[in-house]
Amino acid sequence: MSYNLLKGKKGIIFGALDEKSIAWKVALRAKEEGAEFVLTNAPIAMRMGEINKLAEHCNAQIIPADATSVEDLENLFTQAQEILGGKIDFVLHSIGMSPNIRKGKEYGDLNYEWFQKTLDISALSFHKVMHVAEKQDAMNEWGSIVALSYIASQRVFPDYTDMSHAKAVLESIARNYGYRFGKMKKVRVNTISQSPTKTTAGTGVGGFDAFYDYADKMSPLGNASATDCANYTITLFSDLTRMVTMQNLMHDGGFSYMGISEDIVDMISK
Repeated sequence: MSYNLLKGKKGIIFGALDEKSIAWKVALRAKEEGAEFVLTNAPIAMRMGEINKLAEHCNAQIIPADATSVEDLENLFTQAQEILGGKIDFVLHSIGMSPNIRKGKEYGDLNYEWFQKTLDISALSFHKVMHVAEKQDAMNEWGSIVALSYIASQRVFPDYTDMSHAKAVLESIARNYGYRFGKMKKVRVNTISQSPTKTTAGTGVGGFDAFYDYADKMSPLGNASATDCANYTITLFSDLTRMVTMQNLMHDGGFSYMGISEDIVDMISK
């Protein structure tokens, strides 16, 4: 069901890879709610994914951009404003990748060059996105910028290794740039701490099935799906949340406030 929550709004959506992606779901919902937007991803990710199909469905243009490259981001924001015919109202940062996790490196044996790439791709890119948006004065007043995070930024999940640090940096950037952008342009900046989600990237983390099942049993509402996350993201893009900023918003079925659940007790007791 559409409520026209984003009617007349223009945006940029980073990170749609395939139909499992949260960014993919956000794009579909944004289209349903009346938004116009461009899609973007790193060239290598675009070769792996099916973004052309999404672009056709949403009547959206694709602008390849490496989010770690300021030059690419400058081109992205310039082209996006030309294509959309004006400044930007919303941005989704759905970007995360750890070479250490992909290569199966344990926390005590991290490759530090890869660690730096993890931070650059998964966290510093968020700062670069907002840095370029600020320098180009690309955001409309009362715009909204959202990045996707995970509770491993605050708690220990052993197999999440250096990505946990990247998410902590991501959330810190959201708070600090949220203050700056709020004072300058009334633009709000938030992160969503999402349940473990069966995306292509998420399932690449070692022990993901155990992550997923544990969180599902711990949460009174169960895990939030990618579609649920897309719906929540749309509300943050809309004018209904104009006074929400600098927050890390838990979207996890209640997991973050649980100590233990009956389901977990029953599982351990068997």
